[in-house]
Amino acid sequence: MEYSNILVEKTASLATVTVNRPQVLNALNRQTIEELECAFYELRADEAVRAVILTGAGPKAFVAGADIKELSQLDASQGVEFARRGQAVLELIENLGKPVIAAINGYALGGGLELAMACHLRLAAEGIKVGQPEINLGVIPGFGGTQRLARLVGEGRALELVLGGDQIDAAEAHRLGLVNQVVAADKLMEQARALGEKLAGKPALAVRYALEAVHHGLQSSLAEGLNLEAKLFGLCCATADKAEGTGAFLEKRRPRFSGR
Repeated sequence: MEYSNILVEKTASLATVTVNRPQVLNALNRQTIEELECAFYELRADEAVRAVILTGAGPKAFVAGADIKELSQLDASQGVEFARRGQAVLELIENLGKPVIAAINGYALGGGLELAMACHLRLAAEGIKVGQPEINLGVIPGFGGTQRLARLVGEGRALELVLGGDQIDAAEAHRLGLVNQVVAADKLMEQARALGEKLAGKPALAVRYALEAVHHGLQSSLAEGLNLEAKLFGLCCATADKAEGTGAFLEKRRPRFSGR
């Protein structure tokens, strides 16, 4: 599929998705959301792709938020539909079954931070700003920000950011656990690709099951999470990659995983 607002590149087992609207700081309008949905459905189905990097075009923004012109026209029922549409796309990313790395190269505000939080790992360039400023527009985060932010940084800090509407820098985001790493801006994509290639080289089924265990375990009780973990561990034990990984360890050689 040809896209107008995003770019999709594939190199071996690693794909890079770039929100490509730098003239409006990569703001998320309806078309961009629809294109992201199509792209991630395609990447989920592509067995050759083992990991994905998500970033923004230009030097200023990852995604600076929603398209305010569109937002200003929404009534109550349209607002519910718009929020659910965005939530569905972010849930697709979160449940892709493959690691998705957000390379936060600039402002990640509102829907942009929500998009980054739906990714499994987040790398931030030095000097970037993140935040949930929706309160300043008379609304609240609608693409999962009130939920994922609290799960990442705790209820109190999440409320501070959501109610205050302030921006924080990369160092503070890292201190709060909102981003995994802070790197020099000119090294961001290099580091993201290195991490993506590392994860792409891991056994694909074990990676998928690990993502599922952690994500769904957080939504359930400890007992339920442990039960899910045991079931998924059992599924791993039936894979060719488990036989290869344990065999390679015993034979003191590098494993050659097949994704089966």
